[in-house]
Amino acid sequence: MSNQPLPAIAEDFSAWYNDIVYRADMAAASPVRGCVIIKPYGYEIWEGIKNALDTRFKATGHQNAYFPLFIPMSYLQREAQHVEGFSPELAVVTHGGGEELAEPLVIRPTSETIIGEAYANWIQSYRDLPVLMNQWGNVVRWELRTRPFLRTAEFLWQEGHTAHATEAEAEEETLQMLDVYYDVVYNVAAIPGIKGLKSDSERFAGALRTYTIESMMGDKRALQSCTSHNLGQNFAKAFNIQYLDRNNQLQHCWTTSWGLSWRMVGAVIMAHGDEKGLRLPPKLAPYQVVVVPIFRNDDERSAVLGAIEPIKKALVDAGIRVWIDKREDLSPGFKFNDWEMRGVPVRLEVGPKDVANNVVVAARRDVPGRDGKRTLPQEGLAASVSALLDEIHNGLLAQATTFRDANIHDVSTYDELKQVVEAGGFARGWWEEDPENEKRIKAETQATHRCYPLEQPGGEGESFLTGRKAKRVALFAKAY
Repeated sequence: MSNQPLPAIAEDFSAWYNDIVYRADMAAASPVRGCVIIKPYGYEIWEGIKNALDTRFKATGHQNAYFPLFIPMSYLQREAQHVEGFSPELAVVTHGGGEELAEPLVIRPTSETIIGEAYANWIQSYRDLPVLMNQWGNVVRWELRTRPFLRTAEFLWQEGHTAHATEAEAEEETLQMLDVYYDVVYNVAAIPGIKGLKSDSERFAGALRTYTIESMMGDKRALQSCTSHNLGQNFAKAFNIQYLDRNNQLQHCWTTSWGLSWRMVGAVIMAHGDEKGLRLPPKLAPYQVVVVPIFRNDDERSAVLGAIEPIKKALVDAGIRVWIDKREDLSPGFKFNDWEMRGVPVRLEVGPKDVANNVVVAARRDVPGRDGKRTLPQEGLAASVSALLDEIHNGLLAQATTFRDANIHDVSTYDELKQVVEAGGFARGWWEEDPENEKRIKAETQATHRCYPLEQPGGEGESFLTGRKAKRVALFAKAY
């Protein structure tokens, strides 16, 4: 805990990010290289995202299941593109119980293969379809550089896996889940993501099509918030996931997978944080309100703390998450700075004069200084605070949207793209699918093809790189 200023966002965004994570008590260093310990404050933000998603998954007919962490190496090798895509990241177990294993086991990088094997055993008839399952768990993709919530060898996520009778049903599922993700990213995390289709070279290994939500962070880089994959019949054929249709003909299923990880916690930090620390969207904040009592002697202490109890009860009864900061060895100013660092949306200050006047002073985390303060009557306080939390969500969303839109630039030449990437931001321009040119742009600018936005201008234009006719606009940016 420290009141020292954070590194300047504009000067060292990476140092600013790391400082926030540790000083806001979200994570701690781990003795295992490439991994971190997530502390309760950070984990509760992830739980908020998880609960929002899980509710929506179940509302759309999906059920949770759990599959083994260890996957036989031979399973991954059945789908050639899949194993090739993941080979550099695999962690492999070769010994167990003091003996060499007959077949190496891969620590789960993703579960398409082991779930595919199970589906092949479970699905026999069209009556068994669709299968709609989701798994909450952890995965390992070998990574030695550590950035909490963004780049770790082990991370938490969910992965949905479904099987369908037709390609149209699989595509409908893929797009439905993209919309579910968007709902959470936009309406819970207050981040204005962009729904899009990945290019062929950026799609998931073994997928027919990959959809994404790309979000702009505070340093103008892109972060892939989630992905939803139409896997076609590739995995169904590799794992013999077949069913007898209504005509008693044997058919391969059409499958999907979709996932979102705790990178969304990192997205919340980077999309909303400022020079004072976190700014948490109210729906994800572990504490939506912190109450700071202010007093100078025992008489004032007794009066203030006595007045706070009914305030807390009213807020809690209204479903608002509240914390009373009773730490007496710290000054109110220190507490204000501490909770600003932690990003609590609303701070309520209660002193002797406030008790006498039956009011509280409310400070908004999203609006700095006096402009963010207002005096609220204690009568009807829960309704006032609930309305204030809605205002804060809308305020954070509006700020992030304005920032994003101001930093998306239309380009018509490669030089213009280079200028945008160098300055920071998303470059948007007409593009014809070309993996080799994507590699060239990445090598020369570090920018990658983020997606073809689902909202397209229509018609056609000239590719900013080749000048040839193109039918789609694409986004390019440096990314996490």
